[in-house]
Amino acid sequence: MYFKLLAAHASTLATALIGAIAAGTGNATIAFFDGATVATPATAPGATLLGTLTCSAVPATQTDGLITFNAITQDSAADASGTATWARIYDGDGNGVFDVDVSDGAGTGAVKLNTTTIVAGGPIALTSLVIVVGG
Repeated sequence: MYFKLLAAHASTLATALIGAIAAGTGNATIAFFDGATVATPATAPGATLLGTLTCSAVPATQTDGLITFNAITQDSAADASGTATWARIYDGDGNGVFDVDVSDGAGTGAVKLNTTTIVAGGPIALTSLVIVVGG
């Protein structure tokens, strides 16, 4: 399956997505979970929260549908131990915007961590996050 858009349309969608992420009174966050993902970002996770990273006040920029997140602050002390299998991006009011799969650097997840094995009290760091809209 593929889905290709003209760059102008991809840009419009990417800008709207960034606006949704930036909405709210605080900074957007990225929460990591173990287990199976849920039906939609409006559905309560129902999995163990492993840790949460905080996005910059301006969470991302885009060019022709390529969304590049700005600096993301690490979680210096993970909430729980487990294997990160998916993440949810929340807006600044804590509303789910979208869910993504997680893998290590060799995997195919939308979010790649150096390891998906999270240890309670240990750090969770994400050096970059890029999403392609309408590839």
